[in-house]
Order: sequence, then structure tokens, then C-alpha cells
Amino acid sequence: MTFDLFDATLNRILAAGDYAGFKKALIDSNCDRCGLHKGRTNLVVDRGSPASRILVIGEGPGAQEDAQGRAFVGRSGQLLDKIMAAIGLDSEKDLLIANVVKCRPLDSEGQNRAPTPAEAQTCFPYLRRQIELIAPKVILLLGATAFRYMDPNRKDFSMGKEAGKFITLPDYPGIEAMVLYHPAALLRNPNLKADMWEHVKALKKRLVEMDVMKPAAGKAGNF
Repeated sequence: MTFDLFDATLNRILAAGDYAGFKKALIDSNCDRCGLHKGRTNLVVDRGSPASRILVIGEGPGAQEDAQGRAFVGRSGQLLDKIMAAIGLDSEKDLLIANVVKCRPLDSEGQNRAPTPAEAQTCFPYLRRQIELIAPKVILLLGATAFRYMDPNRKDFSMGKEAGKFITLPDYPGIEAMVLYHPAALLRNPNLKADMWEHVKALKKRLVEMDVMKPAAGKAGNF
């Protein structure tokens, strides 16, 4: 855990001894550490179970997430739920879903955009503390933004080449990580669904090997 000598509010949030305390402290803080707070309706910490051994990391909240204060509840989240259900995982019980940033990034036309490096860096202590508190066995990185900020050594990469790979994150060598397409990419390009299906089947095989899920959980499905 890294503290900031000049930010008492951040330090109080990071000092929370359990996940419930951390989440409450973060929401109650009405965080204004970067400019994203100016356009938000709700600060979005997560969705799912903090008791899960699988942490899913995406980019940032969208319109539905901002409105509801829960991660991945829009079209991308609904597709994510179907993808996970197809291999026997319940997003609400078997996963904890979070994002690189906790407030919705908007462009000049009011549309979603990727967070800037400064925004991601400012918000990253919260994600780091989430990882410390839940101590997942597996991290799933959805899309290029999550991959880039969780593995800053990867400067230039192609999601077409990286998606479906198991990797080791430099800051978390004891946690298995996998790169996956962001569900939004599948909504834009349904042709990626066939590759995604192969990727999540490989994920299920690895989760069974790690005893994170049972072999008979779920059944073959599609999304």
C-alpha cells in the first residue's frame, strides 16, 4: 500500500482494513482528485462479489454505469454476463468487476472515451488497493486500456495478438492474468465472438486446473 503525504483523504481510503470499509470510504469521499468528477453522477467502484477469486478489470464507467453506480451494467456488461455464464461463471457471485478509473470519461461531444494517462494514474491507487484487499487468484484484463495500465511495460501491442494469452503482470507475479477482448469490441465487430469463445474456453480450462471453479460448472453456450 502506498500513501501520499499530502492527501489525507486518499490515505484514509487506502487505510481501510477491509473491502467493505474501503468501498464505503471511497464513495463517501466524493473524490475530486481529477477532472472526471465534474461530469459524474455516481462514483463507480465495482460490481460482483469481493469474496471472488477472479477480478475483472475494464476501462471505465459508461452512461448506464454512471447512472446506476455499478460497473458493467450497460450493453457491454450484459454481454460480459452472457460470456461468463457460457463457461459457468455468475458475474454477481463468481467475479468482482472493476475499472481503471471510477468516473465516466467523456469527450467534448459527451461520448465515452478512454481515460488519459494522467486520469488513470490519479485513480490507480484505488484499483491497486482493491487488488490488495481481495487478493484474487486470477485477473482478467478487458481490452487495451486495462492491459496498458496493468502492464505498463507493454508500450506497443495489438489486441488481435494479445487477446487470449495468459500473462504475468510485473507488479503481481503471484496472480495469473489473462488478456481478453473488451465486450464493447464484440458489439462493434461480432466476428470477434468466435475468437472470444475459444479464449474463454481456455480460461475455463485454466480455472479448473487452478481449482478456482469445478469442471462440471455450467455448460457450453453461446453469446
